[in-house]
Amino acid sequence: MRILLHICCAPDATTAYKRLSDDHEVVGYFYNPNIHPRQEYEKRKESLEKLSKAWKFEVIYPDYDPAPWFRSVKGLENLPEGSMRCRACMALRLLNTAKEAKKRNFDAFATSLTTSPHKDVKFINDIGLKIANHVGIKYIPSVFRKKDGFLESVRYSHELDLYRQNYCGCIFSLRNDIS
Repeated sequence: MRILLHICCAPDATTAYKRLSDDHEVVGYFYNPNIHPRQEYEKRKESLEKLSKAWKFEVIYPDYDPAPWFRSVKGLENLPEGSMRCRACMALRLLNTAKEAKKRNFDAFATSLTTSPHKDVKFINDIGLKIANHVGIKYIPSVFRKKDGFLESVRYSHELDLYRQNYCGCIFSLRNDIS
């Protein structure tokens, strides 16, 4: 099966890619209009390029355009981390991934977001399945952090000297971390 894997960052991609690529052809998709500032986006992109080169897998990099993300979270800017703002952000990224997977004739899509212990896995998988039904493509539910998946991602990150960010990427979470 050919899977388009939404990748939020290189560290989370390690476990997700390894586990999916054991049985499937996996192509990465770095769609993250939520990442701010632009320099942070570039650091994360460079880290993923380093990983994909080391492990020899393809990644699709759409143009960086934060406008759709700002529209999707309009009115939610002051909500805390883990709120409806985060849900809207994840839904936007999964919807775009599903549409891209369908357009490029992939069999399914998945996301590396479930590697992180900070993300709501039930929401991610529920919205992934709803989006899959809406778009007409299969979604691969996952909990990549299980079976020490997160610790595995930390180990791979250290071995490969990958950039590990200290916030989700959203300007509003960054602002909250500083205040």
